[in-house]
Amino acid sequence: MTTPATTDQLFAGLSSFPDDHRGSPLPTWPMITTRIMELRKRRGLMVALVAVDIGLPAIYLAIRLIAHAVAPRSYGPAGGYEVFSNLVAGVMFIFGFIMAATLGATAGAADLNEGVFRHSVVTGRSRIALYLARIPAGLAIIVPIMAAGVVMVCAVCVFAAPTRLSYQGVTVPSGLSHTQFVSWAEENYQTVDCQFPYRGNASFIPPCGPFAGGGEVTITKGGTTLKKGTPAQLKALAATVANENYQTYSQTFLTPPLRLMWQSGLWLELEAAVGFIVGLGLASLMGSRTVPTVLMVILEIVLTPLLAVAHIPHMINVQRAVVGVATANVEPHGLPAVFGGQGPGANGMIHESTTWAVIVIIGWLVVWTALGAWRMATRDV
Repeated sequence: MTTPATTDQLFAGLSSFPDDHRGSPLPTWPMITTRIMELRKRRGLMVALVAVDIGLPAIYLAIRLIAHAVAPRSYGPAGGYEVFSNLVAGVMFIFGFIMAATLGATAGAADLNEGVFRHSVVTGRSRIALYLARIPAGLAIIVPIMAAGVVMVCAVCVFAAPTRLSYQGVTVPSGLSHTQFVSWAEENYQTVDCQFPYRGNASFIPPCGPFAGGGEVTITKGGTTLKKGTPAQLKALAATVANENYQTYSQTFLTPPLRLMWQSGLWLELEAAVGFIVGLGLASLMGSRTVPTVLMVILEIVLTPLLAVAHIPHMINVQRAVVGVATANVEPHGLPAVFGGQGPGANGMIHESTTWAVIVIIGWLVVWTALGAWRMATRDV
């Protein structure tokens, strides 16, 4: 006959079970996969993410492919370096951030909006772990979608690239060295002198416009008599113009370089991660999804472009502390600046060092994660 177990024996038996780390602030893998499944069940949101991050550039490229196939003389090739750079900096950067922020706002307020926050808390799991589990879960969704969009754009822009390089409206051989570019300019001096930009003033008349014909032409400009340039003068001018234009020409390609493609992909993923984590923290702090989404859209479309180019006295360092300005300053070289110009610091855009930009980005990620986790830990059930 067995005797009933004592209380000490019962507690001793319970202590033999493995610890499930229920109170640990670090999320477990089952917690993360559960959050992934909860987000994936929102089919409308998933469709919107795919439609914007993949479908939008796909539709644009499909239209260009069809137009070029139907009327190749009227419509240029669908791909190439210019199409790639404009899509990445002008479309995918901005809309990728907005869609990632929308996903983050949804993940941050889903429990509250659906009234199941209490059920998550009573499980005994750490609230910090419940919050942190949403970060890898959301990134596991947005990162592959953004990567698929980038790969699709890269593939089309490489395989449907133009076969002839157009620079300043002139067909130029691609991949020329500095010396080769100058030699080509001297051989085509009339085209170069008339169509390539030049910052200086020639002491003779280039054969352009009304002066393209033969014969001696003399005009008076500012009290100085100018004559039509001789072939030697025109070739020398073409060499000078080529020297001034080579840096811009060397950054113009038929297809986007491999280095630029993978750097652009990482840059877009960084922007999406920032949008998701900031949106997640803001939604958790405010306890709603709609208002944080609207605020993130305003930040990306209105406030960040304004603060990136407006030089406000005594506010420059505050403007540099905006995460959108920081991510714009770590943009890969070879892309047009997202807020105008030819790159970071151009066209009046506020410039900051790469070190400071990285500090700002990390600061935003840490601060908004801390705020979101703190609000979840202190929220009333």
